[in-house]
Amino acid sequence: MVESNQHDAAIGRFYAEDASMQENGGPLRTGRDALVANERKILAAAKEVTSRCVRPVLSDGDTVVIHWIFDFAFRDGRTLHVDELAHQTWRGEKICRERFFYDPTAR
Repeated sequence: MVESNQHDAAIGRFYAEDASMQENGGPLRTGRDALVANERKILAAAKEVTSRCVRPVLSDGDTVVIHWIFDFAFRDGRTLHVDELAHQTWRGEKICRERFFYDPTAR
């Protein structure tokens, strides 16, 4: 779903109601509805997004690490290239915690 740029729908489907996300060492964002709303805000600011999973996806029990590459072209003319690792903790069939690691100075 993410590779098809359905980021918000993926959060709605695969994240627990009390899920949290964190960008690098930034503040924790909590609650699936708030996470979906934040993702929709980011997507609305972009005119084009390319999302690519660099396989393999690593997993060990309830821990999953995914290497993502995102390229954004924003409506205001800015571009952004993000090469990140997403560290997820799963509870059953849902993600309950996700933290992203990337170079915040990369463009």
